[in-house]
Amino acid sequence: MWKSCRHCGHAVVSRPRGLCWTCYYAPGVKDLYPPQGQGNGVKDITGHRPMPPWPTEALPGSPAKVEVLCQRASQRWNLWHPKDAR
Repeated sequence: MWKSCRHCGHAVVSRPRGLCWTCYYAPGVKDLYPPQGQGNGVKDITGHRPMPPWPTEALPGSPAKVEVLCQRASQRWNLWHPKDAR
């Protein structure tokens, strides 16, 4: 069973917000319908997180820095320490 578009009511839903292709791209239509569900976006983990207990000497863009950032993210710490190597 297919779902019909929330706006026109007869086309098959193929775009976010429960809209068909035509209605989704029609000017102003998608603004009439709020997003549905939680989505799959990445959450901002840099705001209101505890500061990492120590800075890193790994240089920005290096594999070591990426590893440090992954560790900090898994610990739910802020990704950046003010004294990290620049």
